[in-house]
Amino acid sequence: MPFFTAADGCRIHYETSGSAGPRLILIPGLGGDGRFWTGVVRLIGADHRVIVTDHRGAGRSDRPERPYSIPLIASDIAGLLARTGGPAHIVGHSTGGAIAQVLALDHSQLGLSYTISSSWARADGRFRTLFSARAELLEAGLAETYQRLGHVLCHEPSYLETHAGELDAAVAAAPGTLAPLTVSAARVRMLLDHDRLADLPRIDAPVQVIAATGDILTPSALSEAIAASIPDARFVSVPGAHFHPLADPQGFAAIIRHFIPKADS
Repeated sequence: MPFFTAADGCRIHYETSGSAGPRLILIPGLGGDGRFWTGVVRLIGADHRVIVTDHRGAGRSDRPERPYSIPLIASDIAGLLARTGGPAHIVGHSTGGAIAQVLALDHSQLGLSYTISSSWARADGRFRTLFSARAELLEAGLAETYQRLGHVLCHEPSYLETHAGELDAAVAAAPGTLAPLTVSAARVRMLLDHDRLADLPRIDAPVQVIAATGDILTPSALSEAIAASIPDARFVSVPGAHFHPLADPQGFAAIIRHFIPKADS
């Protein structure tokens, strides 16, 4: 498996696919596992050069017991891009969208365009209450409860019904996939510190912001605030819940295919 080694020695797992077409990187959300994007990669990999990365502290990357922050993960991804060929179209979902904001503001030489999906730029009171409670579940050792609640927050009822066996297996595996729970809790709490809303007007690159109408984890209003703050940002509303790229990879891939040629031109 390929790894990029960050400045502090943390190994960041990534995978590449495709040999021709626009270069882009897909950044997953809080779960931090690039396999979230499998369905989308299958659809765009034939005519795009795709990088999919795991976050530090998640997936197949190292999980050091140390402070976590969105700028730190953004610096990992900036280093990975620089090492593997330079600028790319940056696509980030949820926490990945917050990372994309930091890349656009602090590492702008590496972004050709930015797709910010179901994200936020400043935590409001509801967001703080929800994610503080999720962190507390992990700190109490309740990995299965954390996972089960995440399913309800991120999927539509129909998805919960049709994927019940798969989701039950994820709950059973949660103590292992989320270990160490102290790291997972620290990664949840890092979300509360992300506040770049006032900086977003400085972004000078093509941006599209995607929001799902049924998203109860990061409601559409948070994404609308991002789009309103970035000059000439394109706002796209889609049906579904928070995990819409997972539930409808065809729809998400179509949005990417429509946007990247326009950004390149």
